[in-house]
Amino acid sequence: MPKRFITLTLIIFTITTANARDGKEDYARLVNTFIGTDYTGNVYPGAQVPFGMVQLSPDNGLPGWDRIAGYFYPDSTIAGFSHTHLSGTGAGDLYDISFLPVTYPLKIGKIPLGVHSRFSHSDETAEAGYYKVHLIDYDIIVELTATERCGIQRYTYPQKEATVLLNLSKSMNWDKTTETYIAVVDSCTIEGFRYSDGWARNQELYFRTRFSSPFNNIEIDSAIIEKNSRPYKCVGTVRFDFTLNKKKELTVITSISGTGKEGAAKNLESEAKHNDFELYRTEARAMWNRELGKIEVIGGSHDDRVCFYTALYRTMLAPTLFCDVDGLYRGADGKNHKSNNWKNYSTFSLWDTFRAAHPLYTYICPDRVADMIQSFTSFYEQHGRLPVWNMWGSETDMMIGYHAVPVIVDAYLKGIKGFDAHKALQACIATANCDEYRGIGLYKNLGFVPYDVTDEYNSDNWALSRTLEYAFDDYCIARFAEALGEKQQAKEFFRRAKNYRNVYNPNTTFMQPRNSKGEFQPDFCPDEYTQHICESNAWHYFWSVQHDIEGLIGLTGQKRFEEKLDSLFTYSPTDKEGLPIFSTGMIGQYVHGNEPSHHVIYLYNKIGKPHKTQKYVAQVMHNLYRNTPDGLCGNEDCGQMSAWYVFSAMGFYPVTPVGGEYEIGTPLFPETRIHLHNGKTFTIKAQDVSRKNFYIKKKLLNGKRHNRTNITHKQIMDGGTLECVMTDKHN
Repeated sequence: MPKRFITLTLIIFTITTANARDGKEDYARLVNTFIGTDYTGNVYPGAQVPFGMVQLSPDNGLPGWDRIAGYFYPDSTIAGFSHTHLSGTGAGDLYDISFLPVTYPLKIGKIPLGVHSRFSHSDETAEAGYYKVHLIDYDIIVELTATERCGIQRYTYPQKEATVLLNLSKSMNWDKTTETYIAVVDSCTIEGFRYSDGWARNQELYFRTRFSSPFNNIEIDSAIIEKNSRPYKCVGTVRFDFTLNKKKELTVITSISGTGKEGAAKNLESEAKHNDFELYRTEARAMWNRELGKIEVIGGSHDDRVCFYTALYRTMLAPTLFCDVDGLYRGADGKNHKSNNWKNYSTFSLWDTFRAAHPLYTYICPDRVADMIQSFTSFYEQHGRLPVWNMWGSETDMMIGYHAVPVIVDAYLKGIKGFDAHKALQACIATANCDEYRGIGLYKNLGFVPYDVTDEYNSDNWALSRTLEYAFDDYCIARFAEALGEKQQAKEFFRRAKNYRNVYNPNTTFMQPRNSKGEFQPDFCPDEYTQHICESNAWHYFWSVQHDIEGLIGLTGQKRFEEKLDSLFTYSPTDKEGLPIFSTGMIGQYVHGNEPSHHVIYLYNKIGKPHKTQKYVAQVMHNLYRNTPDGLCGNEDCGQMSAWYVFSAMGFYPVTPVGGEYEIGTPLFPETRIHLHNGKTFTIKAQDVSRKNFYIKKKLLNGKRHNRTNITHKQIMDGGTLECVMTDKHN
């Protein structure tokens, strides 16, 4: 990741605050999908519906860290519009089924760019569910929208003779094409598949495409790819020629499926029978307005409102739907399975999203939460353990922990139904007892993961981080077992949850890696980024005891605990140029651009110093989330960066997922209304709030003085009002 922070001119786009048709706010147009497309966000600006299987977006055509989502704001080329993308991840994959409308002569760059067109941001607009751009070299206007399983494109050409290129062999970053196929169904319709291997192993994507006009001609160029270490000939680029009507428009509708060509055909027939682009665009906007309207912010600056609704939008780009309209989906065993009365989901970035994104879903889409947990237990039945980081039916084994566990337990403890709780507990316990996986057996026997022992899943080591994250997940299992009356299991996992104490070194007052003899790592320096700590240093991971903050305070004493918190935010790295790519959005040693730090800013509440939490939360919200292309300070990570902002802007945050309590920070808006699925509304009011008035002078809950630094899930679900009187001086 480049060590720079580009300042770019704010994207100017029209904001319509009212929908002329029904008088309600048009939240979709408050979404600026370009936020985070520069610097480190790794997000895409294209069209998608909430949690949709299709992410239809432009690709610049070049690989690289900055282009993991296919698009990087400083670039000036577009080489295609593909149907699958990842939102803000640290690894690049997908980019399936890439179309590009062209006229001749073609603009061709050096490989890997190939055929492309220049474009300008001045001729580019986007909002939730819609994207539009002008391809300069071909004078073609491209518009994108989507349904759950279909991508809809509209091309407006300068002439009636038109050509579309479909590149099935295009690969970028970690993605590698292994086989492709195409067949003509009728004069307007084609079908085929693209198999690939990369971060998602053995990915199979089937598609069916319908053009609004019949094609006059098809030309297929072969591509040579490597398969089983041998050159293999398959379909590369396909050229389609058309003669258009007076409008010179061509609509291209593509459905996708993971189960087979029949699944793609069913998805197209069910979701996109017509060629009316505006119809699908209107439906996509309506879907987004329904979802975004579940949290209503009133007042505040225009930029803050755009940042808020863009963040809320980003929390709903993943996980992604991964089943056909009839419930058929490709499982973790590579076979097709049928879901009954639930929808299968994939793309779970759980190391990131268990912290805030999934707790947010329990408020804005609890029905989807139940389906996600059904997806977890089915994955367990097919794979032998719960997912760690899965997509397209494949386990990537990226990151660590077994963080499907807190997602399941948080939902159950909040009363969300629609899944078999005893089967889910069985899956949690079985996953936590996979002794050969990533040091779990050693963790159980020694009480920690030693840093001097590795296995096939342990090449990154990350031993200290594994210990702390296993302990948190074990606490969640204990709570789950306790709630289900499984007393012996609860006792065992409550014991395991204390393992975090085994890596605390009282001599350094840090969590410190230990070897298999029980010896702490020699020459330990908490500032250093080592292979024993996951994408962080000891300053960051000291606080990863979300389930027992009181116990953590007890290890150091309250005075030392506060001193360490103060130092975290004031002790700056001496070698800023030598920082790893994930250390961004820094305040001292605190790293907001990476997830292990996200809850730490709220820990001052636990020692009676909430004004310090309020100070730093306000600083992060105002300085590290901005309405600009470089307005995200770190990888979006499938919604976690944005979920932190959504919760914090409302005024509270889930420090301990499954804890049932939310630590109060500082509200960003004069009024926020959470419209709950039980029909009630929880309102947060912040009297006199401003950029200067971020301290809370007094709190009232339903008219009564509220002296606690937290609120409970039950208090939120009961509806009512939390009133905060704001001031510029801490109380």
